[in-house]
Parts: sequence; C-alpha cells; structure tokens
Amino acid sequence: MDSWVIVLAALLLPLAVLLRNVSSRRRRLPPGPPALPLFGNLLWLRHSAADVEPLLLQLFKKYGSVVTLRVGSRLSIFVADRHLAHAALIGAGARLADRPQAATSTLLGVSDNIITRANYGSMWRLLRRNLVSQTLHPSRVDQFAPSRVWVRRVLMEKLRESGGDAPDVMKAFQYTMFCLLVLMCFGERLDEPAVRAIEKAERAWLIYISRKMSVFFFFPCITKHLFRGRLEAADVLRRRQRELFVPLIEARREYKRRASQGNLPARETTFEHSYVDTLLDVKIAEEGDRSLTDDEIVTLCSEFLNAGTDTTSTGLQWIMAELVKNPTVQAKLYNEIKATCGDDDEVLERNVRDKENKMPYLNAVVKEGLRKHPPGHFVLPHKAAEDMDVGGYLIPKGATVNFMVAEMGRDEKEWEKAMEFIPERFLPGGHDASVDMHGTKGIKMMPFGVGRRICAGLNIAMIHLEYFVGSMVMEFEWKEAEGHEVDFAEKREFTTVMAKPLRPRLVPRRS
Repeated sequence: MDSWVIVLAALLLPLAVLLRNVSSRRRRLPPGPPALPLFGNLLWLRHSAADVEPLLLQLFKKYGSVVTLRVGSRLSIFVADRHLAHAALIGAGARLADRPQAATSTLLGVSDNIITRANYGSMWRLLRRNLVSQTLHPSRVDQFAPSRVWVRRVLMEKLRESGGDAPDVMKAFQYTMFCLLVLMCFGERLDEPAVRAIEKAERAWLIYISRKMSVFFFFPCITKHLFRGRLEAADVLRRRQRELFVPLIEARREYKRRASQGNLPARETTFEHSYVDTLLDVKIAEEGDRSLTDDEIVTLCSEFLNAGTDTTSTGLQWIMAELVKNPTVQAKLYNEIKATCGDDDEVLERNVRDKENKMPYLNAVVKEGLRKHPPGHFVLPHKAAEDMDVGGYLIPKGATVNFMVAEMGRDEKEWEKAMEFIPERFLPGGHDASVDMHGTKGIKMMPFGVGRRICAGLNIAMIHLEYFVGSMVMEFEWKEAEGHEVDFAEKREFTTVMAKPLRPRLVPRRS
C-alpha cells in the first residue's frame, strides 16, 4: 500500500506543478515598466513618486487601462477602467477594503486609528459609525445651519473686501471653509487669528507630507537615517497641531462637564454639538473599553478638517471658474436661484437641504464640476486582503490598488463632449440624469470613491458646494477679468488645484 502511495504521489506532483504554472500564467499581473527587486521601477530614476499622475497617463497609452508599478518593495496597481473599478470596489467587497500602511505613520509614530487609514475592521466601523450617526446625521446637519449662514456672511465680506478687482478667490474659499469645519469640529466660532493659525498648521502638514515624504517609500530602514531632517521637520509640524488642538479639546471636555451639571455657558459663539464631543464619548471595546487618547483625537480632528476644507474649497474654485468661462450657464443658474429664492438667503439654505431638490440646475452644475474637475484625481489607496482576480488580472494579497477618478470622469468613450462643461447632461431627461455617484449599479464618475470606503461626507459636501455656489451667484455676477483669463491648467497640491489661481471680476447683483 505504501509503495502505491509513493508511486501515485510521484505521478501527481509534476502534474500539480504543471497545472499551477499554467494557472499562474493565466492569472498574470497587470503590465508595467521594467523593475528591479527592492528598488522598484527604473523610471523612478527620472520621475518623482510624489507626482505620478502625468507618468501614469503615458503608461496607460502604452500598456492599457490597468498598470502595475513597483515603488520600492511595494506593488501598486492603478486602474483607469470604470468596469474593472466596479468589479474591484463593488464586486470584491471587503476583500479590497483595507488600507496600505503609510511608511510615514510608522516613522513618525502617527496613529492609523482614523477613518481614512484604518484597515477594514472593528476600529474603522466604530469611528465611521460615530461620524455618520452623529456629526453627519441629517439632524445634526440641520443644527449647523446657523454656522453656514455665518460662514456665508464671512465669505461675502472677504469677496467684497477685494473691491471686485481680480481677487485671488481661492484664499477666501480656503479660509471660510476652515471657519466652517473648525466650528463643526470644536463647537466654537473662533476669531480670524485662531482660524488662520489652524489653517496654516494644517496646510503646512499636508503639503510637507505630500511633497517631502515620498523618499521613504524606498528602503525606509535606510532613508530614515539619510533623511532624518525631514522626519524631524515633520515632527515639528505635528507638535504644532497638538499645541493648537489640545486646548480646544480640553475646552469641550469642560463644556461637556458643565452641560452634565446643567450649567452651560451663555455664549453665542459656542455650539451645542461638535465632532470632538462624539470622540470624547467613544469607547474601544476590544481594548478594555478604553477612551481615545488626546493624540488619537488630534489625528481624527486633523482628518476631519482636511477632508472637508481642501476638497470643498478646490471644488468651489473649479466650479466658479467654469461659470466665469460659461456666462450662459451662469445666467441660467442665476435665473433658477432668483425664481426659487428671490433675495432670501434662508430659502437657499433650506432648498439645498431639501431631498426633493427644488433647484435641479444648481445640483447639475455642481455634479458637472465634480465630473470634469474632481478635487482628488485618485481615491485613497486600497489594499488587497487576499489574492483576487479582476478582469483576468491577478491582484496579489497585500498589493496597493488605486483608481483614476479624473480619467473615468473625462473618458471620451463614456461621456459625450467630455471636456466641455455641460450641466444639462445631469438634468431630468438628460443623457446622464441617472448617473449614481455611489456607483452601486455601475461607475461613470466617482469623485467621492465608491464601495465600502466611499467618503462618509458625500452628502454634506454636496450641501456645502450647492449652498456656497448658489450664494456666490446670488451675490455677484462672475466675469473674466482682463489680464486674468481663466486657465484650466492643473497643479497637484494636496488636491488638484488651478495652476493659475482664479481671479475674476465680481459685479455685485444687489446693494
């Protein structure tokens, strides 16, 4: 009997190896340029990993809509095809819902216990559920209506201060969005110097991380010594965040203590609810029901501010630039707002929160802006939890997978006149009226991502964009200023912004 087992094994083993090799050849990695072990692709000798998009556009033309790159020892796969994106993000479900660990997190000791970076598991579910069911719940969004009214007033004052003579409106957008998100985060309406300090600290951190830390993708055990100065500079920026945030967190602790005693401060600048309030109540059951540390709360507050400020202000800039360049669209939008709201700002606020959407053209203008100019040209990277097959390609366990948001939204094969600004495509009866930005049934555009890691702030982001676009069109006629013609060239910062900042001529519509 033992002899027969040995003979049978000797016959079957070569066959199993042969079948495995055939299977491996069939399940091949997506194509990509030549690479060396440990170092990665040779093209990194000429290109920067921090500005990979122009390089990818060339590689897609050569290799097709799925490309493999190796950055150091990390395998990264980039997908520009909407059908493959749907198969991966919707079809694969939890198998592609993890996040790759950033080298900088380990090197800087920054916690990955935040919604955008945590792996798909209990911690991520706890934090996301807390955000969605509390601060982003429709009832809370309604509670923050006075904050939007206040920020609208601040924005109009900033735009009027320019005298209408070709102001750099992006600065006004960024500041006012920080005002709004700081208030929602910390529950306090801060004065301008305090908001400016937070804005400066957050922007410095984001830009430094995105521009200076890519060297640690390669041999981090070595580069952490070669570029120690960069780590020290990043640590200084991180400490500055803590200096600004911890006193505000402590203030909310005191507020909650006094609230429990029925002794609330009678100050109109203090709001009843804040994101920090919810974080102070979070308990991590898997770790002995512990509370979040101050460092974890600082990181979560930073995430909240960055997710809602840079993306929204960038979206506003691109949409207003398109309205400057397309005065007929702007006039049509103004007529809809005027017919619906008259001169009543409160009606505008109520209508953009109305599920029936009484201003369809405003909604269409915002969607068209996000299609043609998504603030993020990539979604945040995903990580394969196991070997998987997508479109006949092997996505090995541990590989980083990213998706080309801008390429999908501008695909000439999927969108008629893709590079023209045509909001009518999203109106009832329009060719793309049924496009679902959640991507459940199919993906045509995904400015907020899709699937299990879709942006939790999608709904409130649309409210903010519609409210502030509508407010600015209600207040001013936006025209092209001589010598400051609109240029749609792009520049990569934390988001993809206009390389030449928008400087319009603002003509007041009312006194």
